[in-house]
Amino acid sequence: MAGTPPRKPETRRDRAVPVVSAVLRNGTLIETIYDPVTPATAFILATGGTWSREASTREGERQLVPYSPHNNLLRNGVVLFPSGAEEYGSERELVEAIRHFLHRYVDVSLLFEKLASYYVLLSWVYDGFNELPYLRVRGDPGSGKTRLLLILGSLCYKPIFASGASTVSPLFRLLDTFRGTLVIDEGDFRFSDERAEIVKILNNGNARGFPVLRSEATGKRGEFNPRAYQVFGPKLIATRGFFEDRALESRCLTEEMGGTRLRDDVPINLPADWESEALRLRNQLLLFRLRNLRKCRPDERLVDRTIEPRLNQVFVPLLSVIDDAPTRAELRELARRYQHDLVADRGMEMEAQVLEVVNELALTSSLGIAIKDITREFITRHADDYDRKITTKWIGTIVRRRLGLRAAKIHGIFTIGVNEFQKLPRLREKYGLAGPEEHSDAAGDVG
Repeated sequence: MAGTPPRKPETRRDRAVPVVSAVLRNGTLIETIYDPVTPATAFILATGGTWSREASTREGERQLVPYSPHNNLLRNGVVLFPSGAEEYGSERELVEAIRHFLHRYVDVSLLFEKLASYYVLLSWVYDGFNELPYLRVRGDPGSGKTRLLLILGSLCYKPIFASGASTVSPLFRLLDTFRGTLVIDEGDFRFSDERAEIVKILNNGNARGFPVLRSEATGKRGEFNPRAYQVFGPKLIATRGFFEDRALESRCLTEEMGGTRLRDDVPINLPADWESEALRLRNQLLLFRLRNLRKCRPDERLVDRTIEPRLNQVFVPLLSVIDDAPTRAELRELARRYQHDLVADRGMEMEAQVLEVVNELALTSSLGIAIKDITREFITRHADDYDRKITTKWIGTIVRRRLGLRAAKIHGIFTIGVNEFQKLPRLREKYGLAGPEEHSDAAGDVG
């Protein structure tokens, strides 16, 4: 009896996987395009300096397809895409077209116009960088913040307009799925828990590799399984005041709105064709991305050693996409201005007052400085400046945790040792205090 022939293995059905944008294993770059008139979505595929429009593409067993043109996010303009790739001429011509578009519809300083124009370019190649600055406008209601978010956001890479969100929770999924530019008005989220979630996104979103973890119910059993949401990417932010978190504040390049009378040539109401203008620029910016994504990387030669590392993290990505020497020089000067303001603000803090006392006592000490002596001198100078009681424990906390000066018990008294004096020049520089360039003599004589 003849044996039964072996059954052919069943072929695995192709899986249709919705994709927004991706870089395939063979190096092909995929970008979604969307025509709101038809409506229709498709892919732009770019490889080896050429690009083509395709309805879908394959990678292994996966059939990659664009999001449906009837998706609510696309249909309602929550996320914007280009409709194709268009020629733009030179990079300088593209930047000027962006700047003229901004100038036509918003009233900001000329420096911020240039800064914002290059930030738009940076947003389209942001995935070539590991750290990013945020662009922020600050002002009272009616100062033009919302207009600027709308106009500038419409040009950025895959802008995600979050102002209409009723809660914060969709933002994590939107950022993780679309990996675009978050456009957010902090004032739209009124409750403290919502604001805390936004700050979490902003704190984690400026550097690659810091996803936000959230516990979510999965399955019918209600099993909780933490999920990591990628929130790295460019962000446009509008606020009324400052962020309480100083680290977050330092990540923002800020324009103050409403300080002057609105220019007469800025329209009060946007014309009907502004969206078509923005779409044309997005199409040109898509071609800029296809040509430059693999070229744009942080240029370490642009690091300015006279400013702090965090500010270099903010400015180097922007400087790396600027090829215009005068604009680059203006941005460098802006970075130094930020550094000056940062030092000036620190000089008004309590830590600076304590450091001033420590610095002066160190000049006459060769055996270290007792915390109780610092406290006594601080009370003499600043007792009237504070409502609370100034104690040795409080001053000791400032010395150890804020200034980073270690104190140890010597003969039962907490004392800053002379070996810690070598930290004082750097601290004086950080807080903008005058003093000798070095204080190594006293420390060097002991040992």
